[in-house]
Amino acid sequence: MLDRILLSRFRNHGDTALEGTAHFNLLVGENGAGKTNVLEAVSLLAPGRGLRRAQIADMPAQTGDGGFAVSADLLFPEAQPVRLGTGVAPERPTRRLVQVNGAQGSAAGLAEWLSIGWLTPAMDRLFVESAGSRRRFLDRLVLALRPDHATHAARLESALRERNRMLTDERTPDPWWMDAIELQIAEAGSAVAMARAELIERLEATLSTLPESPFARPSLAYQPGGPLEAEALAGALREGRARERAAGRTLTGPHRDELAVTMAGKDRAAAECSTGEQKAMLIAMVLAHSQLVESLGETRPRLLLLDEVAAHLDPVRREALFERLRGGRAQVWLTGTETAPFAAIAREAAVWQVEAGHVVRL
Repeated sequence: MLDRILLSRFRNHGDTALEGTAHFNLLVGENGAGKTNVLEAVSLLAPGRGLRRAQIADMPAQTGDGGFAVSADLLFPEAQPVRLGTGVAPERPTRRLVQVNGAQGSAAGLAEWLSIGWLTPAMDRLFVESAGSRRRFLDRLVLALRPDHATHAARLESALRERNRMLTDERTPDPWWMDAIELQIAEAGSAVAMARAELIERLEATLSTLPESPFARPSLAYQPGGPLEAEALAGALREGRARERAAGRTLTGPHRDELAVTMAGKDRAAAECSTGEQKAMLIAMVLAHSQLVESLGETRPRLLLLDEVAAHLDPVRREALFERLRGGRAQVWLTGTETAPFAAIAREAAVWQVEAGHVVRL
């Protein structure tokens, strides 16, 4: 688990330290106090742009020098702690730096040390937003099982940008260079697509075997945006050049994948369900994923960041949520405006009061 978490000049936190963490960790305070900022800082100890998907330039404190730092000790039962850190230097505020035990590392490499998942109020609209939002959500789930997924996804994104640039160039693309770029897309894309398909298959199997719970059970299906095999994907890209040049973008590949979600028992698309049903299905997916990760023997420490997750749950669902989280191995971080909804875990949780970027242990 994580301990001795330090935030320096991050958002509204000038100099914040959280020590003495537990299985359950609760941040309480008024809206705007800086609770979610702590979760966002922790989420940056994983590949990607964090739970808000914010630009790195927006993260430093407004009154600081343009830089920020986030670090934490990753604790192991029978080994020395590993110090993880990330941030930006004032002189290069758009370049993210990563360190592991003081040595320079990469953001993608953080996935080798720690697995982080999260649930935020903004994700309540996951089922009605663009397919891109669901792909990002899916990739976060995959990353918990495959640390190399971030590398494949980054290679795919880079190669797609290059191919799209060539498709929109007034000059006819060099066929040899186009072949090379499409091979990169096919290799990285196949790895990404197959990992997504496998994750959905396993997650659906896990959901179908879970005992009855007050959370609505979602049914999941993978809808690929192109062939999964690298050779077939390369062929589809090659054959589609003329059509895609006219469109000005790549129309085939895993960047067009879709995660289809329906409410089991009602055969109704998640996008057509009530807000409460959507929230319940999302929580069910996150809980099932945690169970799946543990059942497969994942050895990396795991964190769950749950922002305002208890606010709109009735007492029965809150108790069911805490019971499931209590039985898991993941370290859990929760936020709320008051402690009352968390009475069931109050005695076993580490609790901090957050006020205007200042954090005090209760």
